[in-house]
Amino acid sequence: MSRRQTYLAKPNELTKSWRIVDATGVSLGRLAAEVATVLMGKHRPEYTPHVDSGDYVIVTNAKKVGLTGRKAEQRLKLRYSQYPGGLKAESYGQVRERKPELLIEDAVRRMLPKNRLARVMLKGLMVYEGAEHPHGAHNPTTLTVC
Repeated sequence: MSRRQTYLAKPNELTKSWRIVDATGVSLGRLAAEVATVLMGKHRPEYTPHVDSGDYVIVTNAKKVGLTGRKAEQRLKLRYSQYPGGLKAESYGQVRERKPELLIEDAVRRMLPKNRLARVMLKGLMVYEGAEHPHGAHNPTTLTVC
């Protein structure tokens, strides 16, 4: 009886492709979960946990991302300046108006593994406020988010 060996991909064997997502009307959590899966490479059959096997992801129309319920008014994005009394609070709606890229990047970052490889994976995420992006030469394929 022959044994099967588990396939472990090596970094130089993998080719990364480009994906594009339109965030218009898509719930923030559903978008972040799908994008994190593609960044990690879990959508590929040759997924290897200790190798960056994910694709590049372009997210457009970040300003039009959906927030369900009253999250735009009630949910807060907190920052701390490391000084006494330096806690800054801003609602998700205010963040979406001021800098929507930050909202999506933060949601995706929190869905990636908590290790050094996640920082490498996060570099494959490009978020843009509007519909235009400078990555047209890569011929990105569309990623659908339900």
